Amino acid sequence: MRLSSLKSHPPKADSNLKYTIPFLTLLLIFTGGCTKIDKEADAEQVINYDTGPAYGDTLVEGTIGEPSILIPMLAGDAASHNVASLVFNGLVKYDKDLSIIGDLAQSWDISKDGLIITFHLRKGVKWTDGVEFTAEDVMFGYKTIVDEKTPTAYSEDYRQVKMAEALDKYTFRVTYKQPFAPALSSWGNLTVLPKHLLEGKDITKSELGRYPIGMGPFKFVKWTPGQEVVLETNPGYFEGRPYIDKYVYRVIPDPATMFLELKSGGIDWMGLTPIQYTKQTNNPYFEKNFRKYRYPAPVYTYMGFNLCLRWDKASARCLEKHPWFSDKKVRQAMAYAINKQEIVDGVLFGLGSPATGSYVPNTWAYNQNVKKYEYNPEKAKELLAEAGWRDTDRDGILDKDGRPFEFTILTNQGNTVRINVATIIQWQLRMIGINVKVRTLEWSTFINEFIDKRRFEAIILGWSLGLDPDQYDIWHSSKMKEKEFNFVSYNNPEVDELLEKGRRTYNIEERKKAYFRIQEILADEVPYIFLYVPDATPIVHARFKGIDPAPLIGMGYNVNKWYVPKEQQRHKMTK
Repeated sequence: MRLSSLKSHPPKADSNLKYTIPFLTLLLIFTGGCTKIDKEADAEQVINYDTGPAYGDTLVEGTIGEPSILIPMLAGDAASHNVASLVFNGLVKYDKDLSIIGDLAQSWDISKDGLIITFHLRKGVKWTDGVEFTAEDVMFGYKTIVDEKTPTAYSEDYRQVKMAEALDKYTFRVTYKQPFAPALSSWGNLTVLPKHLLEGKDITKSELGRYPIGMGPFKFVKWTPGQEVVLETNPGYFEGRPYIDKYVYRVIPDPATMFLELKSGGIDWMGLTPIQYTKQTNNPYFEKNFRKYRYPAPVYTYMGFNLCLRWDKASARCLEKHPWFSDKKVRQAMAYAINKQEIVDGVLFGLGSPATGSYVPNTWAYNQNVKKYEYNPEKAKELLAEAGWRDTDRDGILDKDGRPFEFTILTNQGNTVRINVATIIQWQLRMIGINVKVRTLEWSTFINEFIDKRRFEAIILGWSLGLDPDQYDIWHSSKMKEKEFNFVSYNNPEVDELLEKGRRTYNIEERKKAYFRIQEILADEVPYIFLYVPDATPIVHARFKGIDPAPLIGMGYNVNKWYVPKEQQRHKMTK
C-alpha cells in the first residue's frame, strides 16, 4: 500500500504488485516537467493520425509531491514509488488483465502445497553500471528487507519465509513457514537491489537513495530538489528500450500552476482536479491537443483519528488513549455528521462515489453490506450526548470535564480536493458543536514529521490499494512502529486474527469471509471515516500513442510502450 501503492498504488499505475503505500497514494497520484511553449495560441495543433511507433521525444509528468527517497523499501509515499518503479524491478508484475507475469523472473514453479516457490531468473540482464544481475541480488534484497536495522514498513510479507536460497546464478527459491496467500505477488514488491553497490553499507545512508542504479526501462540522470527528477531511456532494458528518450517528473505543488504548465506546453501528463476535468478542459483546444481519461481508481480517501494520546516509540505501545477519539460513540457521531454524498457532488463533481470501507467497489473482497452512516446530524448529536458531550456554557461548542471539543485536521499542501473536503468537514462538524481547525503541510514534512511521529489528532489521507486484499500492514496491532502504516494505533484482537486467517489460506471464499468480517468491524468501530473513492482523471498530450488504461492498474504499467510518431516529436535527446 502506499500513502495514496499496488497493495496500495496510485491510480497512475505501476506494475508493482502489492504495496498499499500502504503505499501513503497519500493521494499523490500523478507526477512530471521540461521545455515550455510560450503561448497557448502558438501551441502545435496535434494531428490525429498515427504513423506508427518511433523512438524519441520527452514525456514530462507533473506531480504535486516530491519523492522522499528512491529506494522503494524505505519509501512510504506514492511519488517515490512512481519514480522508482521505472528504475527498479521485482521478480514478477501484473499485466493489463491482472494476471501475474514475469519481470526479472522468466518463470517459476510452485509446490503442490504452495509453500515453495522456485524462481528461474532472466539471464544476461545487467544493471545500468554494466554488472550482471544474479540470484545473489535477489537474496541481498530479501536479507535487507527482513533486517531489523532496515526501517521499512514492508518487511512483514518476507518474514513469512522460512528459508531463502540462491541455488545458482539464475535460480532463487523460497520456502514458507505456512500457507501465505499473497506469496507470489509479494515478490513484485521486493525491489531487487544491487548487492555489489550496497553490501556492507548502511542502506539508509546510501547515495543510491538519490542516485539509483537499476535495471528498469529508464535510468536515473539527475534529481534537482524541489524541481524535477530526470530519467532517460535504458538502451539495455531486457524487454527492449522504451520508445520515449527521456522521462521527466516536474514537482509543481499547486494544481492550478500545474494546469497552466499543461496548457503552455511545460508538461504533458497530469492528474486533473475535478473542476479541471469537468469545466476547464471541455473546449476545442484541449479536444485537439490532449486526451482525457476517466476510470475507477484502486484508491480511497479517509479521515483517520489518532487513537493514542501518548505513544512510546521504543516499544510501539500506546501509553494513553486519546480522551475523545478513544470513544467509539464519538467516532460514530462524526461519521453521521459528515455528508459524503455532498462531498462527492460538490468537491468531486460526481467523479467518484462515497466510500464505505477499506476496499473499493467491484473487487472480490468488497463488502457492500456494512453500516453506511447516512448523513444524520441529529443522530450524531444523540451519540455525542450519550458520550457525555454537552454545551454547558452555551458558546456553541460541546465540552466535557471543562474541556471544549476541538481538534485539528492535517492534510497535504497542494491537494486542493482534500483541502476542500477538510473545509466542508470543518463546517459540518461545527454544526453539531465540534470546533475543527484545518492545517496543511508540505508532503515530506507531513509524512516524516507528523505521520511517522504520531504528531496529529486527525488526518485526511488516502490509500492506493494493491490487487491482493491483504491489509495486514494497515490494521494489525503489530504494525504501529515508526514509519509503519497503523499510525492511528488501531488495536482489535478479532481483526488481528482475521487478518492472519485471510493470508493463511488460498481458498478465495475463506479469505472473503475474513475480509467481509473485518469491514463490518471497521464500520462499527470507525478508526477511519471512509470518505470517498475517486475516479482517476489523467490527461496526456495527444501526440503520445500506445496508451492503454486498464481497470485497477491505470495507465503507467506500459509506459515503456508509449511513443510519439516521428513527425509529431518535440524534443531531441542531447548529451
